[in-house]
Amino acid sequence: MIAVLDYEAGNLASVIRSLIALEAQATVTRNPAGVEQADRVIFPGVGAAGQAMANIRRFGLDQALRHAYETGKPILGICLGAQIILHHSAENDTPCLGLLPGEVRRLIPPALDPMGRRLKIPHMGWNQVRFLRRHPLFVGLPEGAEFYFVHSYYPSPADASQVLGITDYGQEFPSVIGYKNLVATQFHPEKSGRFGLLLLKNFLAWDGRDAE
Repeated sequence: MIAVLDYEAGNLASVIRSLIALEAQATVTRNPAGVEQADRVIFPGVGAAGQAMANIRRFGLDQALRHAYETGKPILGICLGAQIILHHSAENDTPCLGLLPGEVRRLIPPALDPMGRRLKIPHMGWNQVRFLRRHPLFVGLPEGAEFYFVHSYYPSPADASQVLGITDYGQEFPSVIGYKNLVATQFHPEKSGRFGLLLLKNFLAWDGRDAE
């Protein structure tokens, strides 16, 4: 059973639809007991870090997530869920979960890319991910695979070895981070077509070990 966390941070329907397409058993929960009973956890989210953390604490999901991480349960963070696993977010000057050391920074690309195209914030649309090392979630994904992004901030782990993939949007930023049984994507795999579905399928088969 997969616990998909609901902390009032965005629409979960596309995540559930993707899991149904993969014939996975999933439940949407904001109950710490639901996290405890699940075999693995998906931690999605969109919106502002400050309100998200307030809701997480209100529902008691902060301690549930820490316990899931400490006990080795496979966890996948998505978008906002890839940011607030770090210690602090520049958005709303927010203390976060601190599962991994690091900061969430505002995306500030130059006005134009090298091709002269205007870059806007938020970064919205399809973009490539360059994988920096092998990982079970990347099996079968081609180098330069494109995924769907919607964000104005990005995760910046203190330990560079925890950056698993990077993306260029006028500047390079970490788009996949992870350590041990935790992997998180700044992009939305549930909105990223066949490559996103493959990444989710790989997560469902992952035993939580850090590398192949």
